[in-house]
Amino acid sequence: MPKKRNYDCAPGCSMEAALNIIGGKWKGVILYHLLDGTMRFNELGRELTGIAPRLLAKQLRELEEDGLVIRTVFPVIPPHVEYTLTNEARTMAPLLLGLSNWGHGWLERRGLKTSKQREAETIDLRSRRAGRQKKVA
Repeated sequence: MPKKRNYDCAPGCSMEAALNIIGGKWKGVILYHLLDGTMRFNELGRELTGIAPRLLAKQLRELEEDGLVIRTVFPVIPPHVEYTLTNEARTMAPLLLGLSNWGHGWLERRGLKTSKQREAETIDLRSRRAGRQKKVA
């Protein structure tokens, strides 16, 4: 699929071209979550804690213009929009999964946890406490 967006200058190398397309804080994360399959806008928003809806829409629009995301609009009220990866974007799966694994190891080596890991631990701790309270009662 031809590129629809224009860039101010030609990339200096293939790495620069790749980072031009998926660079930034959110595009790689969006692509990573879409590896699991088609998602609606609000589903993606829930997965990406901390991104404003306006920025998510902008990033998805750019990924669509770059030929990495397919946006499907269903003519219903309220509007129903789904996003899925193109075949070209799916070729990045090994890279995205590799980056995720590397990031997991990086966090682990420093004793850090993701917000989802902390949330899961909190839920587990609460359920154990609730179980103990039932035994006491």
